[in-house]
Amino acid sequence: MSFTLPPLKYAYTALEPYVDTATMEIHHTKHHQAYINNINNYINSEAGASLKGKSIIEIVKTATAPAVRNNGGGHYNHTLFWTWMAPAGTAGTGPTGELKAKIEEAFGSVDAMKEKFNAAALTRFGSGWAWLGVTADGKIAVTSSANQDNPLMPNSEVPLIPILGLDVWEHAYYLQYQNRRPEYISAFWNVVNWDKVNEYYTNYASKGEAVPI
Repeated sequence: MSFTLPPLKYAYTALEPYVDTATMEIHHTKHHQAYINNINNYINSEAGASLKGKSIIEIVKTATAPAVRNNGGGHYNHTLFWTWMAPAGTAGTGPTGELKAKIEEAFGSVDAMKEKFNAAALTRFGSGWAWLGVTADGKIAVTSSANQDNPLMPNSEVPLIPILGLDVWEHAYYLQYQNRRPEYISAFWNVVNWDKVNEYYTNYASKGEAVPI
């Protein structure tokens, strides 16, 4: 199975002024494409032969080799990342229904969850991701991971099924925000696709299933 770059559902300009056009185009066509090329090349090598025919979810759930974690994770994480964003004001205003209730149960309020998520994103040293997701016992939790790891992987500090994630690699924000990571994190909430977050919780994570791509 060869993986391919997924098309975006919106133009590279669509997330302005919160995520700039140049970053979106480079991030999607250069960085994400590189992860895809690398995981495809690895699978086609002798070292990766056992991964042939597996889905990207199967690959990341068993990923221990650095090449698989970095590149398989990079493909899975970014494919979801594009869906977690939408033009401001077009995709809901927050969690709804059972997801909202679970967030309030875990954190006290949606705003408190955002504060916890922001802290995870801000304190992740170097490159990585912040995550909101569902644990094995059905609770909502926040965590972060280094590089292109994600909470589905066997090395996860807090295993969970991600329903929202934020890329805090510098390539995700440096052209626009330079070293001002807190501004980038704050701006992200303006373009969160809450319709997708709610869908991913209801249709997959609440049932113990990873979001397919």
